Amino acid sequence: MPACSRLTGLMLAALLCTGSAAAEPARPAPQPPDQQWQPLFQQVQGAHVFKDQKTFADALPRQDARALLDHWQQAQTQPGYSLPAFVAAQFTVPGDTAAYVPPAGESLRAHIDGLWPVLTRTTRTVDPHGSLLPLPKPYVVPGGRFREVYYWDSYFTMLGLASSGRWQQVRYMVDNFAWQLDQYGHIPNGNRSYYLSRSQPPFFSLMVELLATHEGDDAYRRYLPQLRTEHAFWMRGADVLQPGAASERVVRLADGQLLNRYWDARAVARTESWTDDLATAAQAPQRAPSQVYRDLRAGAESGWDFSSRWLADPAALGSIHTTAIVPVDLNSLLFHLEKTVARASKVAGDGAAARDYEQRAQARQKAINTLLWDATQGWYVDRDIERGQTRPALTAAALFPLWLQVATRAQARQTAAAVDAQLLRQGGLLTTTVRTGQQWDAPNGWAPLQWVAVDGLQRYGENTLAHRIGKRFLHTVQAVYDSEGKLVEKYVVDGSAGGGGGGEYPLQDGFGWSNGVTLALLDRLCPSRRTCVSAQDVGAAD
Repeated sequence: MPACSRLTGLMLAALLCTGSAAAEPARPAPQPPDQQWQPLFQQVQGAHVFKDQKTFADALPRQDARALLDHWQQAQTQPGYSLPAFVAAQFTVPGDTAAYVPPAGESLRAHIDGLWPVLTRTTRTVDPHGSLLPLPKPYVVPGGRFREVYYWDSYFTMLGLASSGRWQQVRYMVDNFAWQLDQYGHIPNGNRSYYLSRSQPPFFSLMVELLATHEGDDAYRRYLPQLRTEHAFWMRGADVLQPGAASERVVRLADGQLLNRYWDARAVARTESWTDDLATAAQAPQRAPSQVYRDLRAGAESGWDFSSRWLADPAALGSIHTTAIVPVDLNSLLFHLEKTVARASKVAGDGAAARDYEQRAQARQKAINTLLWDATQGWYVDRDIERGQTRPALTAAALFPLWLQVATRAQARQTAAAVDAQLLRQGGLLTTTVRTGQQWDAPNGWAPLQWVAVDGLQRYGENTLAHRIGKRFLHTVQAVYDSEGKLVEKYVVDGSAGGGGGGEYPLQDGFGWSNGVTLALLDRLCPSRRTCVSAQDVGAAD
């Protein structure tokens, strides 16, 4: 493995050292459409044949790539050639899913229970010419333009499936992710070929933990090999990484402490957002386009695509530098993964491995509580390794160390006070306090972050604040459901209740994780009545 440069001053090159080539996956990875159909792919996307660039990325060609490209070259020489007509004739294009209309008077809980079959897909076999990847068991998709399963979304969806008593579906989902770990050596962002170069926030250990509440320790034994594969993926290259260097997803600080960042194996425009990424790179002429693309892709791996968390200039997406940031939520999730591998190893009778992973978790906890804690402000932060300093903004990610029990009680109390003062709004928990037009910023609130906050605060006895956040968000969900008869991907929580905005695409209906978190919050906060979300129940000051 080539030695990575040390981090000295502002030498970004050292931060972006890729180290050794990625290890071979367990099976050959299919090529994404931007590689298979190039240059047809680029021409179609550049011509904006489809309003949503993901549409063509998901389209199914009616012949293999070589025959398709030969046909296209010939078609261009014919009189009356039209690119949209060629695409219409040679591809099956995914259409919009028909809106689900609930029966009149159906309660919010009944509506969600009725949505699970609507959002369930089975794709044991797929057409090899398309971008969809097979999965052995049925799975639940988010909805709308998101026609495939997504990694971190699925944990919050599974909370709702568990609430609905659908434990077999929970098991199917965990089995699918374990299968992907066996097949690809990691869990892709989603089951599309164009998502294989990156993952998403590592929630597999939380999925196993959820299933273990129903199946007991057998779940830990069953998935121990895949838990270790997940950890190896995120830590690849760490053993030979020198202090002050970064490689793929691992960063070793100058003092030797080891933490992680987001990454993507490719440094080209995203397949599903091709022309958007070209435009973003063009707006940052001082930067190499490949670095902008890599940082956009790493931002997509974070799940927060996009947010001021990753931007040097909150007004300029081209200033994104995700790969130069050590995120507090990612490292808290990896702490949980290490604790889970330790537990599963102990259950399996491997005491040496249990002690090893417990030591790894303790070292990470120490690093998080020193390097990602702002003692002056009193909350958890991300760290900019390019500048060698923390990023001071308070975001909802600051609650992950509470949720995953990384924080001390004193740190939890200070974080709770800051969240109460700065992020709590009438409609729930803000994602950040900054308005940028990016969807992971104000005024939006997202279901998964509400659950992280509620569950995390309750773990440290901050029950009053937890109830305020949870009930206010439930009121927002109920208000939108009452007026529009649906759940949506994200919500406005700062101001009048409604569906959220911003980002690269219109607001999506469905919606997997909103459904799951809503049911989980109803169970947690209103177990007797199964509803507590009327304006009278929530109240202006509750």
